[in-house]
Amino acid sequence: MNIKFEDILKKAQDYLPHMTSFLRDMVRIPSESCQEKDVILRIKKEMEHVGFDRITIDPMGNLLGYIGHGKHLIAMDGHIDTVGIGEKKNWTFDPYEGYENDHEIGGRGTSDQEGGMAAMVYAGKIIKDLKLEDDYTLLVTATVQEEDCDGLCWQYIIEEDKIKPEFVVITEPTACRIYRGHRGRMEIKVATHGISCHGSAPERGDNAIFKMAPILLELKELNEKLAYDAFLGKGTLTVSEIFHSSPSRCAVADGCHISVDRRLTHGETYLSAIEEIKNLPSVKKANATVEMYTYERPSYTGLIYPTDAFFPTWVIPSNHKVCQSAVLAYNGLFKQEPVVDKWTFSTNGVSIMGRHNIPCIGFGPGREEEAHAPNEKTYKDELVKACAMYAAIPSMYIKHIKGE
Repeated sequence: MNIKFEDILKKAQDYLPHMTSFLRDMVRIPSESCQEKDVILRIKKEMEHVGFDRITIDPMGNLLGYIGHGKHLIAMDGHIDTVGIGEKKNWTFDPYEGYENDHEIGGRGTSDQEGGMAAMVYAGKIIKDLKLEDDYTLLVTATVQEEDCDGLCWQYIIEEDKIKPEFVVITEPTACRIYRGHRGRMEIKVATHGISCHGSAPERGDNAIFKMAPILLELKELNEKLAYDAFLGKGTLTVSEIFHSSPSRCAVADGCHISVDRRLTHGETYLSAIEEIKNLPSVKKANATVEMYTYERPSYTGLIYPTDAFFPTWVIPSNHKVCQSAVLAYNGLFKQEPVVDKWTFSTNGVSIMGRHNIPCIGFGPGREEEAHAPNEKTYKDELVKACAMYAAIPSMYIKHIKGE
């Protein structure tokens, strides 16, 4: 197939007003994790409008839209749940009404990552318009619960829906760079245990909060010593939450536990991360327990799909056929070399590639630094670039594997 890149780019530019309108509609629908039903239905309506061949919603609530009927299944994924707005006084505009000017669109979810969703849907329209269908079927997924438990949606899609694409384009924000991996992560609980007594005579008890204090200091030191990888960077940890149990404010605490957000670089495993903490002198002295959290929150459909809170590291080589197909598409569309890099944060790739070894590549409109921040925004020129890339990548992949 002769791919006319200039036609793809022109169509993407022509559809910018449609993408903008669609994105602003999504922003107006609050869709935090496990509350995505209304935005899923809005996306389904847009897929129907642009002419997707088949659209289904699975039992978890993920929306699956198909274009084409070829033998090579290629998927593009966008999670459509968002985080909350946080402290509203930190916003200079209504996070759900948002705003629009000549260059930007503001609102919760614009970068992370409903902008990617808008670009994918209109890439499907471009494929239809320009008759770019080839020996592939394109699956566009609007996935749920990613902000709560990244990758859970794709665990379900792969393990229960029995859908296994040849590769997946992750449309999380990359500032229109090509990303080929990121660190993994896990959520760890460290707990100390004590004996309560009246606060007027603390020597009669055993204070679990005091036992936690040296553990916190040693965790801070451990963060500085974690493994380093030349591409993915350093493993990190931070204490993200602290809790206690006590009969009253006038009593010695009989329990204390903390949550540790652990980012895993290449070569680290969930077992090694657990053991590093278990082996801290303060943890041994306090006889603290160290374990991984599990996730069991129901989706908006009511389905519960339990999983360990472990999200594996993944990376594909720069010379991988999927990475090379994306680079070729970028070259053809924009007549220059792309930046090939990695995310700082985590994506659904933790399940797709991390657990199931299905190659992933990242390309998305918006910026990482906008994610979860007040006054979130995305950029219109990046919506156009992303839409064009999504329309071109499937055909470039088919050409690449055929050696054309």
